[in-house]
Amino acid sequence: MTRHTCRLCGAPLTEPFLDLGSSPLSNALVDAEHLARPDPVYPLRVYVCESCWLVQLPEVESPARIFGDYPYFSSYSSTWLDHVRGFAGAMRERFGLGPQSLVIEAASNDGHLLAQFQQAGIKVLGIEPARNVARAARARGVPTLSEFVGVESARRLVAQEYRADLLVANNVLAHVPDLHDFATGLATLLKPTGVLTLEFPHVLRLLERVEFDTIYHEHFSYFSLGTALRALERAGLQVFDVEELPTHGGSLRVYASHAGRARAANAIAELEETETRAGLRRRETYDDFARRVDRAKKKLIEFLRSAHDDGALVAGYGAPAKATTLLNTCGIGTDLLPFTVDRSPHKQGRYVPGVRTPIFPPEKIFEERPAYVLILPWNIAEEVREQMAGISEWGGRFVVPVPALEVVA
Repeated sequence: MTRHTCRLCGAPLTEPFLDLGSSPLSNALVDAEHLARPDPVYPLRVYVCESCWLVQLPEVESPARIFGDYPYFSSYSSTWLDHVRGFAGAMRERFGLGPQSLVIEAASNDGHLLAQFQQAGIKVLGIEPARNVARAARARGVPTLSEFVGVESARRLVAQEYRADLLVANNVLAHVPDLHDFATGLATLLKPTGVLTLEFPHVLRLLERVEFDTIYHEHFSYFSLGTALRALERAGLQVFDVEELPTHGGSLRVYASHAGRARAANAIAELEETETRAGLRRRETYDDFARRVDRAKKKLIEFLRSAHDDGALVAGYGAPAKATTLLNTCGIGTDLLPFTVDRSPHKQGRYVPGVRTPIFPPEKIFEERPAYVLILPWNIAEEVREQMAGISEWGGRFVVPVPALEVVA
């Protein structure tokens, strides 16, 4: 039996608290010409370190393999675009950013967030390892490097006189297998007086809301405030404020600086106490989560089988990474969900790995007129319901699978 150690503190990991079986890489969408090839699958087993309480997956594939050609482009969600516009405005106001400032973003995707600062006359630099996504950012005029953030890359950039007044690392911390190298790279890129902001899904909300489909191989770690504090402290960074956000099913935004530069807000101690009361430092909390996952999976499968037996067509909306976990771990094939749709042309005409669910443009919904539309990116369910409100013409209804199965008009 392979022994694993914690990527944050190095303690041995005992046994997984959740086993979701084997699943392909979540964003490894299948092209039509490759349908005859089997999809590589990997164990999807979740551990919690009972020393530092970081929730994590062992690394089964390298980041270079996972992010080499990436189908996720952030600018296809209006909910997310509203979020980044609000973020950019708030950061400019809070930290007095102007033409003399430099904003650097790690994992900058297609550059939409940095474009908000650029439009305000602020210098920007994106760092995005997925080459195809970085090309899209450069095409929109956002200077973007195609590499991973770490100590080595950060030192090269500092030698070229790049150091950030605001360093943004949103929704990337979970994707990093070497936490110390990444955090030290961030510390290297940050000016002595600079501010680092990170956003990441809050493991407390994942557990409370049974968000098991957000567990997939490219998410190496699942952070509480406490474990994020520890990861940053090792690199000489100090968190001085924290906010709770609704994005991605419940996220945290933390603000950090070089150690000793700022005084910690009361919100930090308050949230750490909330995490302790919620049981994030007790093994039984995680074992109970696994039992609730089993119940949630059974409820969804029962609904889809009942709809199938009644002759009701169920179609999917969206092909997010979480759909790969949901469909594969629940064994939901094309007999129960014949197709899904997605706004992104980078996903249309391809197939969800493992289950091989075909992905069409949204117009397919109105051609097929399904009785139910299963919202796979449930974190933007309101946005989807607004976009697809026309299904009411034939009495179609929406199904939201997480946090609890819900059928809505």
